[in-house]
Order: sequence, then structure tokens, then C-alpha cells
Amino acid sequence: MIDLTHIDTWLFDLDNTLYPLETGLAADISERITDYVERLTGLPRPEASALQRTYLDEHGLTLRGLMLHHGVHPDEYHAMFDDLPLDALARDEALIAAVRRLPGRRLVFTNADDGHARRVLMRLGLGDAFEGVFHIASADFAPKPHPDAFDRLIAAHAVAARTACFFDDRAMNLAPAAGLGMTTVLVGLGAEANADPFVHYRAPRLSDFLAAARVKEPA
Repeated sequence: MIDLTHIDTWLFDLDNTLYPLETGLAADISERITDYVERLTGLPRPEASALQRTYLDEHGLTLRGLMLHHGVHPDEYHAMFDDLPLDALARDEALIAAVRRLPGRRLVFTNADDGHARRVLMRLGLGDAFEGVFHIASADFAPKPHPDAFDRLIAAHAVAARTACFFDDRAMNLAPAAGLGMTTVLVGLGAEANADPFVHYRAPRLSDFLAAARVKEPA
């Protein structure tokens, strides 16, 4: 049984969580980032791609590595996603209904920028389903899983960790949340193969998980 009756704050990652990895949008995003790193550094594409991955693994976000080591301005970096086609995304009425039934506050907690987050939410039919978007600039460019990102989220939205549930497609992002006392849910088709002790629930299909969960009934 999925007992989430103690939860009153719902935190959702955006990319590959509120829509599946299988849409292919993540691959399109990654290709644009590789293009950017290639232009910026002059490296051959395989080396640019390797550097992109290194920064992602070391810092939780490629942008963070580019800011630290190459002086990249985040506005310049994020501009490359302004015209990113979102045709791969579609409304999922089951997911929309499942998110809307969650009592209390709902927030998006993403390493993406505000513009991308809001474009994606609108495309998914979830534009008005969340109280707010805590994006990378909100975190002063400290990306998940850095503890500062969580500290700044909690301070900005007065989140009580013990009554918060955090959904993300990357297990490493759930570790600090669990350490703070949050309930954690790993999302995605590979979730069931995960055995990390800080992952409390696994949701191969987010809409099914949310629909099946017991939540606090309205007073």
C-alpha cells in the first residue's frame, strides 16, 4: 500500500518525471547542450559530449560546470532552449487528474530554468496545477543534488520536510531529500531495479502511482 496520508507538500522534478524519458525530449535537450559545448570549447564533438557528461556528473548540472570553468552566463545558456520543439510531449489526462487530486501544496523543483519549465508545464496541460516553480535561478544556481538547493527551496516555500514528498527520475537527487526527512519517489521505467535505501517508493508510471496512493482526505 502507498500510504501518503501524512503528505501536505508535493515536490516534482520536471524533465523525465512529469513526462517520460521515452518521449525523447531529453535526448533533444542533450544534443543542444552538446552543440553549445562544442561551439564554446572548440572541442571535437565526442570530446565535447564527454565534457558535458563530466560536468553533469560532478556538479549535477552541465551549466554549473560551464559557469565555474568557462565563465558562461546562464541567460546565454538558457536562450538555446527558447525555441526547443515540444512536439514529443502530449497531455496525459490520467496524470493531470492524478496530480490535481493531491491535497495541499504542489511545487515543481527543477534544475531547468523558469522559461523552459513553464513551456513544458503548459504543453503538458499542467500550467495551473502547481503553486510555483522553484527553478535553477531560484536556487542561486546550486543544482540538485547539492544540499544548498534543498535548503533554499525549504526557506523559500517554508517546506516541512517530514510532510513533503519529492519525486525525481534521478536517484542521486533523492538522497539529500531523504536525509532531510522527506518521503522520496523514484520515477521512470528503471525505477523498480533501484535498491537504494533512501528511495522509499518506486513509480515506473507516475500517473498510476499517484492514482493508487492513499492521500489525506479533505477536512
